[in-house]
Amino acid sequence: MVRPRTLGELVASGYRPRTVREELRANLGARLRARQPFLPEMIGYSESVIPALEHALLAGHDMIFLGERGQGKSKMIRKLVELLDEAVPIIEGSEVNDDPLAPISRWGRERVAELGERTPIAWIDRAARYGEKLATPDTSVADLIGEIDPIRVAEGRYLADESTIHFGLIPRTNRGIFCINELPDLAEKVQVGLFNVMEERDFQVKGFKVRLPLDVLVVASANPEDYTRRGRIITPLKDRYQAQIRTHYPPTRELEIQVMKQERRKPRETAVELYVPHFIEQIIAELTIQARQSPDVSQVSGVSVRASIANYETIIACAERRALLLGEKEAVPRLSDLPALRASMGGKMELEYAGAEKTENEILDSLVKRAVLSVFEELCGASDLDAIVRAFDDGWKVEVGDDLPSKEYADGVDNIAGLRKAVELLGCATSPARIAAGVELVLEGLHLSNKLNRETSGRRLTYG
Repeated sequence: MVRPRTLGELVASGYRPRTVREELRANLGARLRARQPFLPEMIGYSESVIPALEHALLAGHDMIFLGERGQGKSKMIRKLVELLDEAVPIIEGSEVNDDPLAPISRWGRERVAELGERTPIAWIDRAARYGEKLATPDTSVADLIGEIDPIRVAEGRYLADESTIHFGLIPRTNRGIFCINELPDLAEKVQVGLFNVMEERDFQVKGFKVRLPLDVLVVASANPEDYTRRGRIITPLKDRYQAQIRTHYPPTRELEIQVMKQERRKPRETAVELYVPHFIEQIIAELTIQARQSPDVSQVSGVSVRASIANYETIIACAERRALLLGEKEAVPRLSDLPALRASMGGKMELEYAGAEKTENEILDSLVKRAVLSVFEELCGASDLDAIVRAFDDGWKVEVGDDLPSKEYADGVDNIAGLRKAVELLGCATSPARIAAGVELVLEGLHLSNKLNRETSGRRLTYG
């Protein structure tokens, strides 16, 4: 369908404007009636965060998302744009997205008065109606609201004239959604500048009141610690956010796995076939969960889901590198790849004692051991592994390492009674690379259960 290009054509088309809140409410309502899930990619939020968000949208509320890092706050905010209309008309050239039927700026009103039905119309899509600013201590009122442009004043315009203003990000997002990330980092005087925008929907610039009735949904994100305890957000601004939406980390290991599998970067081309045993996925997810519960890790900042995603991508890369170096057709991550997570986990944890008692690597090694033992006990705790232990009591020794060919594991798995059966129970007996992964879990699990000894020599581990 050809869109109207002039005000006259727009009026003839029967177009009726509606506010941002009316758009969001109507389009969300249509999805709910059709039973189309909103934000299905936000795993683990369907019974908690999503209903609260839908309530706020139906009520037309400005909202703030409270949550520790890596809980998908920014992602959800940006997804709100999908509930806007596909495109809306503005007066062509307008800095503040003037509605042709109800312009709010002096320039827009004069344009319509001058050209009438010939006023040219432009259409802006959803993406152009979203604005975002990461709050930093140097963010100014001018950045968000606007300031007097001295050049325009020098041209002979009056200070009280609206045309002297250089509009900030919020007015330029009129008829859209504006997000302030990390709201507590805004200086207090900038927070004060938001009062009128959020309540009266107008704003002031350097003492000159400009009646510019903005149509904008104001959304923000913040860490709960900064928002509720440190007094970094002034109380009147808190009061103006009508909805506080509390996010959280995935409550179960399986949900953590779903998130990291969904969000990991998937290469377009792969040189080898990839297979990730489920127990490896469980260990990666459990590692993050253990970090979130550890007294050695600061829980104020939290441990982001990005830690699970980065660790998952890293251990897959380890397997692919080994397969390429050894000329193997299948890449399967092993437990001997876990030391590589020091690189991807670095910076994802904020230590409680800042290294005074333990280093980051020592804490990470301890968390990895707890994660491996937890998964091993769940998967193999009920299995009879005594035959394997007796074989080692009789003098068997097994050397493993991230650089050992998978064939060596497969050739030796039948030499130790009960080992192949244990690997089969893990679902890893169908190829040499999978056998290698299964063997390493069984041996390391028995070691962490105090049933086998282990010696370390470089990149090699010897169980006996």
